[in-house]
Amino acid sequence: MRVIAGKYRGRKLKSPPSAQTRPTSDRLRETLFNVLAPRIAGARFLDLCAGTGAVGIEALSRGAEHATFVDQSRQMCALIETNLDPLSIDENEVEVVTAEASEYLRRYAKRGNPTFDLIYFDPPYAVDPYGIVNLVSDTGGQLLTEDGLVIVEHHKKKELADGFGRLRRYRILKQGDSVLSFYRIET
Repeated sequence: MRVIAGKYRGRKLKSPPSAQTRPTSDRLRETLFNVLAPRIAGARFLDLCAGTGAVGIEALSRGAEHATFVDQSRQMCALIETNLDPLSIDENEVEVVTAEASEYLRRYAKRGNPTFDLIYFDPPYAVDPYGIVNLVSDTGGQLLTEDGLVIVEHHKKKELADGFGRLRRYRILKQGDSVLSFYRIET
């Protein structure tokens, strides 16, 4: 795995030690960031179920102002830290949190923190993403900016709803066994 573009382009990232974690492929990350290109500069980026941190690191490399990495595995959070260390990223630009995704979102929304411009959610394919996307929708503007996006990576055999509360899917990208569903707040 490597950083595809931006100021950290070409930097190698360490992979997970086990096959239980399914990192987002370089090709799918490139497709994702081609779509997000006009929105990434200065963005606050949330990488849920972050695994290796490759997606959030790519966001930082391409100009995101801040990236928060959330994974429930201490081992994966340590791997994210390992991948961040050689990049000399300012500590104010990143946060690595060991927590289950819904628990993190509930706590974050209650604290009145800055909202995210982009939320990327890549759960294990066996996990149902409905609860998380509904939670983001239900919290209104406590997690996502009014023009923000939620992107869910899921298996091609897992069809997601076109809408969750105020969030509406407006784009689907398919690549191999993976699908990216893009949601935004309907106004």
